[in-house]
Amino acid sequence: MDLKNKLCIVTGANSGIGKEIVRAFARQGAYVIMICRNEKRALKAQQELIQDTGHSGIEVMLADLALQHDIRSVAKKTADKFNKIDVLVNNAGLISGKREETIDGIERTLAVNHLAPFLLTNLLLDQLKKAAEARVINVASEAHRYGVPFFDLENLQLKTGYKPMVAYGFSKLCNILFTRELAKRCEDSSITTNCLHPGVVGTGLAEEASLSMKILYTIGRPFMRSPRKGAETTIYLATSNEVQNISGKYFKDKKIASPASIATDDELAKKLWDISAGLTNLS
Repeated sequence: MDLKNKLCIVTGANSGIGKEIVRAFARQGAYVIMICRNEKRALKAQQELIQDTGHSGIEVMLADLALQHDIRSVAKKTADKFNKIDVLVNNAGLISGKREETIDGIERTLAVNHLAPFLLTNLLLDQLKKAAEARVINVASEAHRYGVPFFDLENLQLKTGYKPMVAYGFSKLCNILFTRELAKRCEDSSITTNCLHPGVVGTGLAEEASLSMKILYTIGRPFMRSPRKGAETTIYLATSNEVQNISGKYFKDKKIASPASIATDDELAKKLWDISAGLTNLS
């Protein structure tokens, strides 16, 4: 898909994988909106990317994706300013070192990693449907398998049995189930949606994790993929003609892969959608 003059939105875009995705989109002539939380970091990344690509069509919009008010605000600003959206990349994510609840009363890992993409995508659906060929890409992870043995819709926020990697695994499993259900709901539209595992990438993902996890992450960093390598499958899903008519799938290294079997449960995906709609006041 030719991205020239297309509108692309990337969350978590001021560093790591997100920044490399913006770089690639800008080099192809897309107008890119970077949704970021930290204004200083975002503006610095924006200027670097404009200088590197020679492309001035890179805009920063600020939102803390843990806060549903911010998500609604940035979605409204986008919808008011642009008639259609061609590509939405839900990339932002975190691993939290301890159980915390947001101002909305939601466990923070679930709020940022799952409910934020769920709410943002739903709020922008009308603009996505107006594009001739819209693509929604959700950055999931093989870490979804950590959540499988404990996954329980009645304990989705891990009010009991909280562990950072279980919470992260829950949220990444939710990404895959969300992608599956969204694909079904968009069958009669111009929208396709897929999710992916980017690889184990040396990014700032663990900067809010526990000290022990930060240490492990630092030790392991030399063996991890670079952010540029980690961005490749996302860029492929956003631009390749090979996936033009593929939707609801999970990818690794630009190929369709098999997630944990629970992630292909259509009834579970529908139930999760309904619960997510309730938690975000979309129902």
